[in-house]
Amino acid sequence: QLQLVESGGGLVQPGGSLRLSCAASGFTLNYYAMSWFRQAPGKEREGVSCISSSGGSTNYADSVKGRFTISRDNAKNTVFLQMNSLKLEDTAVYYCAVHRRFYCSGYRPREYDYWGQGTQVTVSS
Repeated sequence: QLQLVESGGGLVQPGGSLRLSCAASGFTLNYYAMSWFRQAPGKEREGVSCISSSGGSTNYADSVKGRFTISRDNAKNTVFLQMNSLKLEDTAVYYCAVHRRFYCSGYRPREYDYWGQGTQVTVSS
């Protein structure tokens, strides 16, 4: 059964760090670009970061550039999101998703075939 499971969310103070993981089972991620999205209460889901299938290309939303780092370990079928210098506005449910292509081409939800269930990140003092 194909499944994506996010983990690593939690409560952190402003300026703190978290590392999210997205582990896939039932299929291999090696051939697909992967993205992280987030959705805050009352807001639309937004793309945060994308990484190509090889890991050689990444991109980031302007709001997280310089603070977040996406990476992947294809041998472990896992994608990561290292989040540093967290801000109050980073509070959201974070989702990983499998792009239907091997390269990043934006964050249109219709281009993503599989989604995880989400992990809550709360930044609060």
